[in-house]
Amino acid sequence: MSTAHRPVRLVVRDDLERSRLTVVFRLFLAIPLLIWVALRGIAAFVVGFVNWLAVLIQGEVPESLHDFVANYIRYATQVSAYVFLAANPYPWFRCQSDYPIDLEIDPPVRQGRWGGFFRLILALPALLLATALGGGFASGSSSQGSWTASSSGNEDAIWWNVSSVGGVAAAAALLAWFAILARGHAPRGLRDLVAFTLGYAAQAGAYLLLLTPRYPTSDPALAEPYSELPEHPVRLVVTDDLERPRLTVLFRLLLAIPHFVWIVLWSIVVFFAAFVVWILALITGRVPDSLHSFLAAYIRYATHLVAFVYLIGRRFPGFTGRAGSYGIDVEIDPQARQSRWKTLFRFFLAIPAFILASALGGVALVIALLAWWYALATGRMPEGMRNLGAGCLRYSAQTYAYALLVTDRYPYGGPILREREKPAEEAPPIAPPAEPLVGDAF
Repeated sequence: MSTAHRPVRLVVRDDLERSRLTVVFRLFLAIPLLIWVALRGIAAFVVGFVNWLAVLIQGEVPESLHDFVANYIRYATQVSAYVFLAANPYPWFRCQSDYPIDLEIDPPVRQGRWGGFFRLILALPALLLATALGGGFASGSSSQGSWTASSSGNEDAIWWNVSSVGGVAAAAALLAWFAILARGHAPRGLRDLVAFTLGYAAQAGAYLLLLTPRYPTSDPALAEPYSELPEHPVRLVVTDDLERPRLTVLFRLLLAIPHFVWIVLWSIVVFFAAFVVWILALITGRVPDSLHSFLAAYIRYATHLVAFVYLIGRRFPGFTGRAGSYGIDVEIDPQARQSRWKTLFRFFLAIPAFILASALGGVALVIALLAWWYALATGRMPEGMRNLGAGCLRYSAQTYAYALLVTDRYPYGGPILREREKPAEEAPPIAPPAEPLVGDAF
């Protein structure tokens, strides 16, 4: 899906190399930059008010004022990329055209006066989602990062308390900080995830400050130009449509009560099964096929259930976790030999993944809250939100598959849903132009 139709586009030229010394002192080094961003932000919001008046009077923002606010959003994005370890060079105190993380913002266009008049109200859903992605606020309860009420509630509270302080970007930056100190370069998946959050925040800011009338889109397809999705034994398959019957949306939580009871009972059995699997994997280096299938079905079922509750999926799910039985499904490869060392320390190795999964769970919860109102009004789910929510579920499924020894492949944090298409040997037929990303349509 092309991003050329978007008026605010993220450009990523980062090579993943990081200086350990500047990473250690990154927050300290960023203090002058953050002060300067705050001062420029005051001026930008004053100009944003002038932009609002200009749209109401003449239906268009003057080019000089548009450029002033656009430069602020570009600079704030570059500073955020530096703070969240998505870029390495120091951004100094002005926009740099060759910075590794940058924005392209289209010139001003005519805007509807009614859309301009209610811009602050219309922007609230996008700002709420942008905050969960990277602005930093506590967006749920201590169970938002887990699937069940019985899945180690105290541990889930720890994950949530750590990750919800700064949203997904802060959680990813925290994990990247340790990885960079150990390896000297940023993990690709975490860098791409932070870049995606910065790109969405830039869209939301540009919409709020009247640089564009186009509503932000949260579709992970926007990350496809710079991100990738490597092969993984746990994959999400989306075949669901966007229709959402209003009646089932209204009573979604009540309809899910039998599933809540069932997953609590199933989780108790999984807890003991996981311990048996851990012992067997330590001894033999493999997980028995029967136990692997049992745990895989549990992960699929939990994904189906969360997709239904969070409106990411449409239909009422079954109770067995059967492969291919739901529109938001999980493909899991057969069991393979696993490293005994990874198995021995699996609980500790899974902690970083649970931290990020919890932050992404907060994003999924915000999506559910926004989509509930939207689906009641329109009978549909915004495609961008559906896809972003599906991406959150994919990471959670991979995390639980890793923790339960279904696979020893670590979860991948990149935001995109589909693998990049390989170039064909022969030139493909000419296709019609791609449909533009229309945003989340609030």
